[in-house]
Amino acid sequence: MKNKRNLLSCLIILLTGVIHFAVQAQQKNDTRRANFSGEWKSKESIGMGGNIVCSYDEGDRMLSKTMRIAEQADFLIIEIPNPSPGAVLATSQEKLAFDGKESQINHGWERGKKFTVKLSADGQTMTVNSIVHLMVATPFNINVQKQELVYVTEVWKLSNDGKSISVQANAKSTLWGGERSWKTVFDKAS
Repeated sequence: MKNKRNLLSCLIILLTGVIHFAVQAQQKNDTRRANFSGEWKSKESIGMGGNIVCSYDEGDRMLSKTMRIAEQADFLIIEIPNPSPGAVLATSQEKLAFDGKESQINHGWERGKKFTVKLSADGQTMTVNSIVHLMVATPFNINVQKQELVYVTEVWKLSNDGKSISVQANAKSTLWGGERSWKTVFDKAS
């Protein structure tokens, strides 16, 4: 009887220790994982790095050298300052949901984009696949516009220390023919 009590006491102590160490290990992993939140700055915008037209509007994040990102569990919000000189202090926002479902931004006149977003299991890599809808002037007649589609894949990688984001972008379109690839690095400003 005494051996059973001793065995039961030892099992309880052992089980308590295992649970305690598992909880501590999980808390350490959660606190060390950096995320995309913060203010980020780059020397050039994502779109200009590839020297391509892949933005549908002047408030598009592809044209900005500065982004403020707020990451939540299932999505992130990117705020872009208004680039127009003399404009009231306004920002544009883009919500990137990690569910892989298609989202759409429509600015009328056949301008906008459709996109999907996936976040890696470790939370360090995000892939954005977009189809950008543009209206461009036809050759030899600038008064006639036609729709062009630009297919863009962006792979965002957060550095292990959480101080930089590299964006590897690939784009293709019939507008220029072929495919272009480039990399843009954003450094954390705050």
